[in-house]
Amino acid sequence: MSDRMMIGHLYPGKIHPAAFHNERKSVQAQSNPSHGKFQEILNENLLKISNHAAKRLEQRGIELKADQLTQIQNAVDKAAAKGSKESLILLENMALIVNIPNRTVVTAMDGTAMKDNVFTQIDSAVIIS
Repeated sequence: MSDRMMIGHLYPGKIHPAAFHNERKSVQAQSNPSHGKFQEILNENLLKISNHAAKRLEQRGIELKADQLTQIQNAVDKAAAKGSKESLILLENMALIVNIPNRTVVTAMDGTAMKDNVFTQIDSAVIIS
C-alpha cells in the first residue's frame, strides 16, 4: 500500500478509463434485444388489413371481433404451414382473401357478395367452422 495514487493513474497498466465505458456500452447493447428485431418479430405475427380490404369491410358492414381475428390468425398459420401463398378463408358468413407470406387480408366480402362469385388466384382455402 505504499504506491501513490495520482489522478489519471487509477488503473494499472495501459488500460484507459474510457475503454471500460465503451466496453460497458457494447455489453449493454448485446444484452438488450434491439427494437428493430422486436418490431420485425411482432410484424411477422400480426394480421394486417390492406386499405382495399378495410374499405370493403366498411362498405359491407363487416365487423371483425377479437375471437374472429384469433381464428383468422390461426387459419393463416395453418395455411403458412402448408406453403400457401394466397388463401381463401371462409369464416361464418364472410370470405377473406389473405396473402399468407405478408399476413395481409387483401379483400373481404359478406355472404351476399360471396354468392355466385368465382374466387381466382388462390392456391388454398381454409374453412373455419
